[in-house]
Amino acid sequence: MSGRLYGVGLGPGDPELVTVRTARLIGEADVIAYHAARHGRSIARSIALPYMREGQIEELLLYPLTTETTDHPGGYQGALDDFYADCAERLAAHLDAGRTVVVLAEGDPLFYGSYMHMHKRLAHRYPTEVVPGVTSVSAAAAVLGRPLVERDEVLTVLPGTLPAHVLAERLRDTDSAAVLKLGRTFGKVRDALAEAGRLDDAWYVERATMGAERVAPLKDVDPDGVPYFSLALLASPAERTFVPERPADEVRGEVAVVGLGPAGRPWLTPEAQEALAAATDLVGYGPYVDRVAPNPRQRRHRTDNRVEAERARHALELARDGARVAVVSSGDPGVFAMASAVLEAAADFPDVPVRVVPGLTAAQAVAARAGAPLGHDYCVLSLSDLLKPWEVVADRLSAAARADLVLAIYNPASRSRTWQVAAARDLLLEHRAPDTPVVIGRDVGGPRESVTVTTLGELDPGQVDMRCLLIIGSSTTRATEGGVVYTPRRYP
Repeated sequence: MSGRLYGVGLGPGDPELVTVRTARLIGEADVIAYHAARHGRSIARSIALPYMREGQIEELLLYPLTTETTDHPGGYQGALDDFYADCAERLAAHLDAGRTVVVLAEGDPLFYGSYMHMHKRLAHRYPTEVVPGVTSVSAAAAVLGRPLVERDEVLTVLPGTLPAHVLAERLRDTDSAAVLKLGRTFGKVRDALAEAGRLDDAWYVERATMGAERVAPLKDVDPDGVPYFSLALLASPAERTFVPERPADEVRGEVAVVGLGPAGRPWLTPEAQEALAAATDLVGYGPYVDRVAPNPRQRRHRTDNRVEAERARHALELARDGARVAVVSSGDPGVFAMASAVLEAAADFPDVPVRVVPGLTAAQAVAARAGAPLGHDYCVLSLSDLLKPWEVVADRLSAAARADLVLAIYNPASRSRTWQVAAARDLLLEHRAPDTPVVIGRDVGGPRESVTVTTLGELDPGQVDMRCLLIIGSSTTRATEGGVVYTPRRYP
């Protein structure tokens, strides 16, 4: 079997800008090939050296000429064509022997790179892969700290070897530009920039990211000694438009009441993730705030579960002073959670915008785990009598049972409320058959998730705690032998 050819980009010069893939391929290669001028020193090899290993075969591809004249019958191009053909056959010999050959290229292999001459001669004969690298254009913009293009601006990349009038025309008609291969062409490029009326905006970048890096306004650069590894850059016209900071009195806060869903990140909606990411302050019951990944940029305000009104006012006060506040709730914030409390308190803060970001509520999560018990009309109730009398709870349970609605029951029990589940069961049995399916969902989506299917007659209150949600079926709800619970959409 033949070997495999890789053309790998080394980036602009700093060995730390070599990609992880390129570094790995260099270390694994049987043969490392690289081009060099007649002095034999290879910048590409010096960049790759930290990733090379002992015992690798090195193929030095030494150019026969750079800018010199030649007596070759085909002239300058003919001499290079013969050179590239000879190099390709040298590499082919390794590939035919089954060796992996990596050809080093500064910048990107297919961006004004020498590798492309090997690629054109070998890629159709051997398995070949090109690994891109950071170009000198990107590196120059980075060291300048100026954007290349913004929005629908046009970037033009030009070789400095073009005729002066062509350079001037292209520079005049573009937004941003990079002119490569300066060296001996520097004077011509500077004249072209002046003719195009762009000289005052042009920057000179030499050996970007290398040890001898140099940056200067191009009009101030002495043409003598400008190396080949330099370029002229016209950055985005918009780079001069800096956006001023907003005055403090213009900064407007807001309150987003965010539903976290029943458990971890997979249950979080994209809208909720966006609201959490934009927040400067998180407000909520401590365990719910703890479910949001820490971010040192954000302030966290953890409170007890029984101070909803105070928590809402605190969030609105923070927003009034310019904070972007996320008030977090488990499940959906509009279902037995913080949205009502915040909107009620917001009457005293008319200038503070409030929005509610929905979340997947516990009834939906438990229903999905069990099957489809909420497939027909259903009612959502809380058994908690902390904010309403038990008599009201009892009347609503009886009314829902008489109406033959499926019930999703929140807050069925807590440490201080232990009798309500039994009382609710007895009320429902006055209107429901004992074999009515019941689903007990505990910590759905969490590490201790459990879903139990039982019947109303066999419902054991001892199985129910504050982490549970109950779904009580209607007369049409069915439970299969496999434990799937569903309510048909058609009613008799």
